[in-house]
Order: sequence, then structure tokens, then C-alpha cells
Amino acid sequence: MWECIRRLRHTLWLPLCAALCLGMAPSAYSAPKKVLVVGDSLSAEYGLAAGTGWVALLGNKLKQQKLEADIVNASVSGETTSGGRTRLPALLKKHRPDIVIIELGANDGLRGLPVAAAESNLRAMVEQSRGAGAKVLLVGMRMPPNYGRDYADKFFAMFSTLSRDVKTPLAPFMLDGVADNNDLFQPDRLHPLAKAHPIILGNIWPHLQPLLTSK
Repeated sequence: MWECIRRLRHTLWLPLCAALCLGMAPSAYSAPKKVLVVGDSLSAEYGLAAGTGWVALLGNKLKQQKLEADIVNASVSGETTSGGRTRLPALLKKHRPDIVIIELGANDGLRGLPVAAAESNLRAMVEQSRGAGAKVLLVGMRMPPNYGRDYADKFFAMFSTLSRDVKTPLAPFMLDGVADNNDLFQPDRLHPLAKAHPIILGNIWPHLQPLLTSK
């Protein structure tokens, strides 16, 4: 009789152990992260063939790096920080991103809008994104010197000040290595050519990669 009981216990114990081990083991599959890009014409492929802007190039880079992520490009040409702030809640609700890239401010600067207003809007967007559970990357911009040294300096400094205050990463200047080269711009001298977008991605990638690889 004791031998029968021993065999029965052994028969029951093996499936139980297997079930516990499976339950404790990490999942072999984890859902890809979702990246939401909220930007202006610099991210919306203005004047470019589809698939040649930095956001599209980012998708290619993720595949090369074997990083699983879905990218939603919600950029709109002409967008200001005020417009982005207004649109963001609906975008967060619809897409539920893990990471939000905020590339806005250039149109505020080109229109000479108050720097304090742009900072307030960007700050609100960071708070909205974090409130939805997303990490945030800010993308900085400079104004051309013809807008006045004082305004240009305050505008550029606004991004680093905000990044420090809200403790979120910043790609300091997305057009670094592009802005001073006329050969990299479309005839309007405002929008980069497709050949400039790998450089733009190179300016953003080092600050974005840690967000993609962190848990």
C-alpha cells in the first residue's frame, strides 16, 4: 500500500513542479514598445518622398538593431507647442505609447512667440505623457541669428532648462551638423533635404536608445 501511495505522490508532484516552473519563468515574448512622435514639419517629411525622413529612418534602424518597437508619427507641418499640447491627450488615449518624442517649438520661434509660453506648453506635454505612463524625450531647436541674439539664446536655453527641471532626456539640437550647411536644405532654407535626415537621426538616436532598451 505504501508503494502505491509513493507512486501516486510522485505522479502528482511532477505536473505540479512543471506548472510552477512555467509560471515563474519569464515570458518568451514581450510586446514591442510603442513610440509616439509629436512634431512639426521637420518630422512630418515636408517636401520629402515618403519614407525618407528621420522618423522612417528610425524604423529601419530599430530593425537593424533588432529592437522591437512600433512607431506612430503624429507630426503635423506648421504645428506649434500650443497645437501639440491640445492634440496630445487624444493621441495618448488612442495609442497608449511607452515613449513620447516631443519635437516642437520651431514654429513658435519662427513666429516670435513668447519663449515662456512655449516652455509652459512643453512642460504640460511632458506631464500629460508621464501621466499616461510614457517616458519622454525632448528634441531641442535653435533659432537663426537674424531673430536677435537675445531671443535666440533664450529660446535655445529653454529646452535644457526644461529638461533639467522635469528630469527628462533631451536631444539638444536636432539640426546639429545640418543648420550651417545650405547644401542640406530645400530651397526654402527651412526644411532639410532627405540626405540630411540620417544626420538628424544621428543627433536623436543616442538620447532615444536608452529609453528603448530600459525596462
